[in-house]
Amino acid sequence: MTSSPACWAAYGEVLAREYGDPAYRRLHRLSVDAYAAQHPGTPSPQAIQSVAVHLCRLCMVLEEGLSIEHANDVMLEIHKVERPFRWLEPPRVRGDVTVADVLGARTADEHLRQVERWAKSVWAAWSGHHATIRSWLPAGSPSRHRNA
Repeated sequence: MTSSPACWAAYGEVLAREYGDPAYRRLHRLSVDAYAAQHPGTPSPQAIQSVAVHLCRLCMVLEEGLSIEHANDVMLEIHKVERPFRWLEPPRVRGDVTVADVLGARTADEHLRQVERWAKSVWAAWSGHHATIRSWLPAGSPSRHRNA
C-alpha cells in the first residue's frame, strides 16, 4: 500500500479506536478492506493478492450480505485454492469517502456509519472491475453469477 504520511497516520488512529474500544470494532475488517482498496500500491504479487482479497470481502459483505465473520472465513478458503488473481488497474477516483471521514466521527455509532459509507464508496469506485472480482469468489457465491 502506498499513502501519504498524513493518511497513514489517520488510518493508524482509526485502527487504534477499533482495537481499543469494542464499540468501534464491529466493522473493523471493512475499515481494513476500504483502506487497502483505496491504497493498492503498484503491481506486485503481494499487491495483486492483497487488493483482490480485500475487494472480494467487500463484495461478499456489501452485495451478498454476508456477516463480516463469514466473509472472513470465505476469504481464508479463497487463500487455500489458487485463484487467477491479476492486477486490476485502479480507478482514478477510489471513492468519495476516506479515512478522514471516519476519523472525524465523534461517537461509536457515527464511526460505524462512516465505515459503512467508506466501504460502499470504495466498492462503487471499483465498479469497472466488479465482474472480474465476482469471478474470483467461490463457485457457490451468489455474486459470482451477477451481471456487471
